[in-house]
Amino acid sequence: MAAHEIIENAIRKVPGFPKPGVLFYDITGILVNPSAFAYCIDKMEELYAGTELDAVAAIESRGFLFSAPFALRRKLPLILLRKKGKLPGETYRISFTLEYGEDILEVHRSDVHAGQKILLIDDLIATGGTLAAAAQLLALGGAKVTGIFGVVGLPFLHYDRALTGFNVRTLVQYSAECVE
Repeated sequence: MAAHEIIENAIRKVPGFPKPGVLFYDITGILVNPSAFAYCIDKMEELYAGTELDAVAAIESRGFLFSAPFALRRKLPLILLRKKGKLPGETYRISFTLEYGEDILEVHRSDVHAGQKILLIDDLIATGGTLAAAAQLLALGGAKVTGIFGVVGLPFLHYDRALTGFNVRTLVQYSAECVE
């Protein structure tokens, strides 16, 4: 089995979750399959081998799982972007609108530095709204997001509209929104 097929086969497609008409792409199958998980981290290293980075930032919580081993291999700081109220100390905060309501992301002020070049990571890129807000949040501290990575991309949800100007990379892309 080819390496790309390992990851493709590890992603479980769940019709009707979290609501009827939605096809959910479940990445937990990657995490229970060491070969698939290693493939993801290896491919991330390959994709960003020549990229100058000062830090990696990840969105709570599944983004943490892919960013931590990558940051460790690259010997880079890992900046955690969390939901409101989960970080002690002084934070930068941003409110943003999602397709189902509003949310707030925070980051420790002490973790973000002016001029930092940051790779922003999440597990799945859907509409791009959370990632766009995350990039704005990091900019509050003077950092610059130089790239965005997701294991799975759903371009049919037009994340390119929210992430205009960013270099977005994914390992797998799906083109069907719903199968029921």
